[in-house]
Amino acid sequence: MTRVAAVDCGTNSIRLLISEVAPDGKLRDIVRKMEIIRLGEGVDSTGKLMPEAIERARKALESYVALMKFEEVTRVRMVATSATRDASNQEEFFEMTGQLLGEIQPGVRAEVISGREEANLSFAGATSDLSAERAPFCVIDLGGGSTEFIVGDTSNSIFGAHSAQMGCVRITERIMRSDPPTETEIEIAREFVAERMEEVEKAVPIAQARTFVGCAGTFTTLSALAQGLERYDPDAIHGSELRFDALRVLTQQVVEETSASRSLNKVIHPGRADVIGGGSVAVQGIIDMIERNSAAESFIISEKDILDGITAQLSRD
Repeated sequence: MTRVAAVDCGTNSIRLLISEVAPDGKLRDIVRKMEIIRLGEGVDSTGKLMPEAIERARKALESYVALMKFEEVTRVRMVATSATRDASNQEEFFEMTGQLLGEIQPGVRAEVISGREEANLSFAGATSDLSAERAPFCVIDLGGGSTEFIVGDTSNSIFGAHSAQMGCVRITERIMRSDPPTETEIEIAREFVAERMEEVEKAVPIAQARTFVGCAGTFTTLSALAQGLERYDPDAIHGSELRFDALRVLTQQVVEETSASRSLNKVIHPGRADVIGGGSVAVQGIIDMIERNSAAESFIISEKDILDGITAQLSRD
């Protein structure tokens, strides 16, 4: 059977999904992997990708390509998001990806896709396992440098989408630099998030959404913490529900902790321990915005996202 692969390289992490396409077109996960590479380190202040960050990305992608060869992948697509959009030396990164991905499918290299395509792929992946009865959905993909908000229904009709220029790494590097952050830093970060949420309210019909879906590392890690898991368990996290009132308490605890204290918890990836405080402030602001526009009281957490949207697309093409 055919096997396809999707790679998503963001500001903080690089992720891989290898799927097998059955004769009836259904997909089965073969491999899911994630590595923290902090590609966007320093981009917010310098406008460039650091050589060390590109090298971290190269090593991770090299290991992914080796896995693709072992699993006999025939088609691959890689997307790159916020960090590469903002970098003046992005071509160096893209050339590197072309050299490696070309070993799987000649001519393929990482792409910076349009906001509209990113919204469509993320929405399709994140809502693929959700009941139509819970539509319309608002998918919130909280990344390292940006956060996507997409409202749509089960026919994958997008009512509105917006990419807010905030994420766990951007908030941490720009504002919450102390460890633990000071009260002043936290307040400034909240004001920064609130400004981004005003932009979202103007751009996206939040009030039309019935179910709010949180995906990516900050949301999934918060779910693991809320459930008291002893290890990161994707099956337990996928489809879990986090109530806003309890999440406010949890995120405040995370914000006030040191990164060293966070890293002691086995469900928090070592590369996420220093930035999940910034991500938690973002979640708090997102909750405030939702409550202004909706009667919703919780997030549904999805382990599926743009990777699943890409492999579904590859299986059809």
